[in-house]
Amino acid sequence: MGILQDKVALITGASMGIGSGIAKVFAEEGARVSLAARSAQTEELAQELRENGYEAIAVTMDVTNIQSVKQAVQSTLQQYGTIDILVNNAGVCRLGSFEEMSDEDRDFHFDVNIKGVWNVTREVVPLLKGKQGKIVIMSSVTGDMVADPGEVAYATSKAALIGFTKALAVELAPDGITVNAICPGYVLTPMAESIAKQSNETNPDAVLQGIADAVPLKRLADPIEIGHLAAFLASQKAAYITGAQFVIDGGSTLPETVSVGG
Repeated sequence: MGILQDKVALITGASMGIGSGIAKVFAEEGARVSLAARSAQTEELAQELRENGYEAIAVTMDVTNIQSVKQAVQSTLQQYGTIDILVNNAGVCRLGSFEEMSDEDRDFHFDVNIKGVWNVTREVVPLLKGKQGKIVIMSSVTGDMVADPGEVAYATSKAALIGFTKALAVELAPDGITVNAICPGYVLTPMAESIAKQSNETNPDAVLQGIADAVPLKRLADPIEIGHLAAFLASQKAAYITGAQFVIDGGSTLPETVSVGG
């Protein structure tokens, strides 16, 4: 029996990358999963999970649109009758210098990475009360701990989620709800590949290899590895952990010379 047996988990940004890894691990750990995203790929993942004997549905959700969020939550409730776990994973990143970034690109980060988490959490919190509900928020080492040029908007939005996590954890503790944040380093995802392409359009693989070479463990994380940490935080094994942030970065934030660009 898995550590999430018979729990219902709503996972945002579940169509690919870290969200996909979380969905697969949660399903393997016994959870019934509702995979929320704007992409049609989410249905493909849900179908794959069902074919492997797991319970999974795909729901369309734009985290920046309140009505879309409400509809996705209702679709989850219609299928499963409850929600026990919320994983706020949906996020975006576009590189751009502070002086040259448009207001539209700035707001794109804030609308998805901050307001989107706010929107979904506000809708789901009432459903988590009285059942030892769990909220897992995907932040990043970027912003709260480290940053590179071109990441001002992204770093700001991800750092804000740490404050959100801590304040919400205090507020929801009387209801028995825990709130924790995961801070990944470099993970091999479509987002990482996109950022690499933005950095070097002609040879993005060289960018990814350079990143991996700088990580003490000499590789990028697999999304499944993030999924295992998320499953632990969403389980009763982490019942006494709340308001905490967990770094999972292969040691990438440890070397001082890398942190200062040496």
